[in-house]
Amino acid sequence: MSKVLYVHAKGGPPVGYALTRVAARSAVHLLALSELPVTVAAEAARLCDSVVAHTAAQERDLVGLIAARAREVGADAVVTFSEYAVVAVAEASRLLGLRGAGPAATLARDKRLMRAAWQRRGIPQPRFRAITHVAELEEAARQLTCPLLLKAAWSAGSTAHQVIGAPGDVRGAWERSRAVMAESALLGFAELHVAGADEDFIVEEIVSGCAGDWFDGSGWGDYVSVEGVVVDGVFRPVCVSGRMPTVAPFTERAGITPAALGSAAQARVVDLARRAVDALGLENCGTHTEIKLGAHGRMWVIETAARFGGAMTVPQIEQVFGLDLVGMFTDQLLGRSPVWPSAALTPDDGEGAAGSLVVLAVNGDGSPWVRRHLWDSAAVVRSAPVGAGSTLSVVAESSLPDGTAVPVYDPAAGANTMAAMCLLSADRPQTVVSDFTALVDALPRILPTDVTEEVRA
Repeated sequence: MSKVLYVHAKGGPPVGYALTRVAARSAVHLLALSELPVTVAAEAARLCDSVVAHTAAQERDLVGLIAARAREVGADAVVTFSEYAVVAVAEASRLLGLRGAGPAATLARDKRLMRAAWQRRGIPQPRFRAITHVAELEEAARQLTCPLLLKAAWSAGSTAHQVIGAPGDVRGAWERSRAVMAESALLGFAELHVAGADEDFIVEEIVSGCAGDWFDGSGWGDYVSVEGVVVDGVFRPVCVSGRMPTVAPFTERAGITPAALGSAAQARVVDLARRAVDALGLENCGTHTEIKLGAHGRMWVIETAARFGGAMTVPQIEQVFGLDLVGMFTDQLLGRSPVWPSAALTPDDGEGAAGSLVVLAVNGDGSPWVRRHLWDSAAVVRSAPVGAGSTLSVVAESSLPDGTAVPVYDPAAGANTMAAMCLLSADRPQTVVSDFTALVDALPRILPTDVTEEVRA
């Protein structure tokens, strides 16, 4: 039987979901670089032939560690679905002579290299500058047009994003972003392989989106993501996912599969994603490419990744289109021949729609909750104002325990301040958007008040 070394770290699809699908295709040996969620630890022990925990922060040669463990178990493939372990796994796979993302994996991780590659190919993107010091940021603020967005070059989940409205905001934004990256590293949300990655940044002009020019219904965000895979160097699009508007500055609130784009619009979006992925020279990996949608058909590529979309993107695709991307990708790495879609799937190719909502202490209009609340999954499922044909659940692995205070939203920390993840299935994409819009407004009424916090205030 074939053997797979599964490298677990923060981020990506829920590890409990992904592990079951890898284990259905191969014997699995788990190398956990971050702590497994309590809700899946026992299941992981049952599914895996071995489970080894290792603190990545203390490992100077992460590639060597992964390669050595792969040799010990006789792995035929090494897989990860975490943004933070993609580069290390790609390099370990190369060292072992196994299929993987290849030497270009870093270009799909370091936003500075990614943007430079796109610039050489003339791919539309916001104007940007690479930043390693506050003096460079000050110079960029003079050269580019404000408002600007400062982001960490190796971050994920909108962590450490800071809006610079004027040159005078530079130093405050710089200090705050660096502090958040340091905090994120302590939580395990940081690049595991590249030393000093938390000191690398880019700053870019903020381009104006226009969802109304792309979607017929209301409530959609002004960007989408193209989900796909690279098979022996050839990009294969799977589908396009939509979003609700972000929470300031640019924290994702909800993802919807599929995006309710017309066929002509989707074709243009997928073509741009193809150009962006092709420019990076990847070999074998999942892809997740974000594209900003502007007025009059304008588009800009924001970023791509050499892995599948995080949160519940992959389970949503399986629910709607019946595609087990994790299992198919495992087969691909093992040299089998999974049947990928011949073209990007559309709403007409699927059954209904699915979406995931990040619970943040922010109202629909972007204002913070006036009171602290306690997370209560049962109350949310029981009282959520969703349509009669919709089904809502809570992803336990990605949620705080019931009774925990919902964190105060921190714009700089982004998704680090989430309380929970909700999953919804409905008859069509617009229903998902409408149900989530109603749920966001209702959460402060549904969740119990944190009495202790009120007394302290």
